[in-house]
Amino acid sequence: MSLEDYYYSFLVLWALVAIGTFIGLFFKVAPYGRYLDSVSSTTLSSRTGWILMESPTVIGIFIFLLIFQKSIGYAEICLSSIWLLHYIHRTFVWPFRAKLENKRMTLTVMLLAVFFNIVNITIQCFWIFILGEYIDDWLFSPIFLIGLSLFIAGMFINIKSDNILMNLRTNHGEGYHVPKGFLYRYVACPNYLGELIEWLGWVLLTMSPAALTFFIWTFANLVPRAKSNHEWSKLNIENYPSNRKAILPFIY
Repeated sequence: MSLEDYYYSFLVLWALVAIGTFIGLFFKVAPYGRYLDSVSSTTLSSRTGWILMESPTVIGIFIFLLIFQKSIGYAEICLSSIWLLHYIHRTFVWPFRAKLENKRMTLTVMLLAVFFNIVNITIQCFWIFILGEYIDDWLFSPIFLIGLSLFIAGMFINIKSDNILMNLRTNHGEGYHVPKGFLYRYVACPNYLGELIEWLGWVLLTMSPAALTFFIWTFANLVPRAKSNHEWSKLNIENYPSNRKAILPFIY
């Protein structure tokens, strides 16, 4: 088997693991935030854990850029910059804006996320820098521009939805409150919906099998999580709108 054959075989296996995870998360909620059991194993601060687990997504792409700096073109640099646009914000900006004081995550969750992000950044970069073939004109193609538009729109939805959540306690005091306005009129977790749209855009603007696998993982992780958040909110937040969907407007 060639290197490319091994790569595609791994992507198929990795996608199957995502499908298994998707099924499993409907039966057991990941121990984070409000779902963290008081008798959970070793924990660390959520802010520290978040930065540590997301850092491979930034460090990894800079490693590949350094290794392949003499052979890459504008297309690879542009794709790397788009990736970093999301992950620099997610790794080094969001954790300091979010209300994470006194919140914990388990060491196990953090280490699993580190492992996932190392694998994910490796398969993304392996395609962008080694197996994929991009010419500079790709940056002006209709598919790329549609993908970029989706990516930017999804990131906007994600950040705006997060901002609404962050302002809830500032405006209404401690405890849990009903988020209102914007896409919260339709779904419980528009921040997750924004991420789904982002990574669907990434699939198009890279036309990469690795990106498709990442989108499958994103769907597998966020859809069950949105369902759990939605059901918890209906049971625990007064006057929570029961007609909202979890993550997909009018659908689910």
